[in-house]
Amino acid sequence: MVTTKELLIARYGKDTGIGDDAMADPTIEKILSRHSLRAYKDEPVSDELLDVLIGCAQSAPSKSNLQQYSIIVVKDQGVRDRLAPWCPRTAGLEHKPLILVFCADIRRNIKIGDFRKRPNLNNNMDAFLNATVDAALALGFFVMAAEAVGLGAAPLSSLRDNIDAVADILGMPAGVFPIAGVMAGWPEGSGYVNQRLPQSIVLHRDRYDDHNLEAEILNYDETRHQIFPIPDERQTRTDLWGVAEFYSWSEHISRQLGKPERPEFKAFLKTHGFDLS
Repeated sequence: MVTTKELLIARYGKDTGIGDDAMADPTIEKILSRHSLRAYKDEPVSDELLDVLIGCAQSAPSKSNLQQYSIIVVKDQGVRDRLAPWCPRTAGLEHKPLILVFCADIRRNIKIGDFRKRPNLNNNMDAFLNATVDAALALGFFVMAAEAVGLGAAPLSSLRDNIDAVADILGMPAGVFPIAGVMAGWPEGSGYVNQRLPQSIVLHRDRYDDHNLEAEILNYDETRHQIFPIPDERQTRTDLWGVAEFYSWSEHISRQLGKPERPEFKAFLKTHGFDLS
């Protein structure tokens, strides 16, 4: 057993004064200690368990109960073999015990309008956002449920790096796009808890306030670096900005966001049934 104080120290990398010395509720413990796991034993996940986990995913909140998402489970080895080369940053994806793709889906409700003989007048930016949030919530609930029964899991945003190819391989029609994948399985190894931004940065009371952002980010950089320093070989865009003596979290994300990613995404959406007006 572990206390909420100990769990929060691990999550933030230091004692922030929140939490207490009481034993943590089991659900709170699972949430506060969750971490991505990408290495799995060569053991299958049963269809019966998968069905339960999908039920957990479908228990996530949904905007107005519109349920604008779909989940594709990729089991066929031929499909896996075609999919994996388009996700080169995830080595051995085709052999992971579970591969799921969570999709925003406005197609279903458009078709419901068709057979009810009523027009759908809400194919717009708001519908895109609602469907994306619905799918993301379902993904989060799936991951938490998987981890609750002892599985390891990790999301895969790299599916969108080559979104046209992925959509084609998985037969996604207009009105459907992948927000992210999830790989899961019985874990090989234990992984580690990743330190998050302090609540003083993320939590705003009554009004948005980031007047002290730079100082707080620099402090967070130091906290993370003391626990998990980023090795030189993981520094990005060294061709533009060189090798930093102190390569912090904020240095890393500023370099990452200094290069356009997925510039074709909007064009894909507009040619695949999303109005975005």
